Amino acid sequence: MEEPLSGRGLAALAPLERGFYQRATTTVARNLLGKLLVRRLPEGDVAVRITEVEAYLGVGDPAAHTWGGRRTDRNEAMWGEGGRLYVYFTYGMHFCGNVVTRRPGVPEAVLLRGAVPVVGAPLIEARRGKRGRSGLLNGPAKLCQGLGIDRGLNGADLTLGEEVWLASDGFECRSAWVCRLPRVGVAYAGEAASWPLRFLVDLDAPARARRIHGPGHGAGGGAGSGGR
Repeated sequence: MEEPLSGRGLAALAPLERGFYQRATTTVARNLLGKLLVRRLPEGDVAVRITEVEAYLGVGDPAAHTWGGRRTDRNEAMWGEGGRLYVYFTYGMHFCGNVVTRRPGVPEAVLLRGAVPVVGAPLIEARRGKRGRSGLLNGPAKLCQGLGIDRGLNGADLTLGEEVWLASDGFECRSAWVCRLPRVGVAYAGEAASWPLRFLVDLDAPARARRIHGPGHGAGGGAGSGGR
């Protein structure tokens, strides 16, 4: 999918306001699809469009790091205000980035699972050691590697527009482009493993609709908020 946004244009995109993150976590997850994740790297600014996320519902969710009220140095960022980044290290080699939601004391978050480059693809490819869009950022660890996200950004305020932030360039995801599935790698969570809290958007759907139906199909039109 061709993107008209340039690196210079990123500077004009304001970070999403804190109120965006303070809503129900499933609503935030659904509305993160299609948003831009912007990262200011030493070699230049990059941006990716979010295509896949997972919601984690805090103390009542056996798959969440804060299930049962667990509070540690590792997950402390989840206990803070919505609109901050929660980054954890896993399997002794990978970082995973999450967007904290809700309000202080309600430790919920959305895992950023996948994205496609919009600005700075060569910089992202260099960090990943891989060329081409296919398989570049289709996983939380790949996403963090490509954007240089590590524990140094744990707790970063996404509303300030400093090292990392989320923004909207007006792109909206129609409901027909979005699907909900069970989360990945949470078999240990019992019944919660089947909860449909993984949200994915097919960014190629508009182009396919135009090829099949002709101009005027598959463009524009927001889907609104996803429910629980």
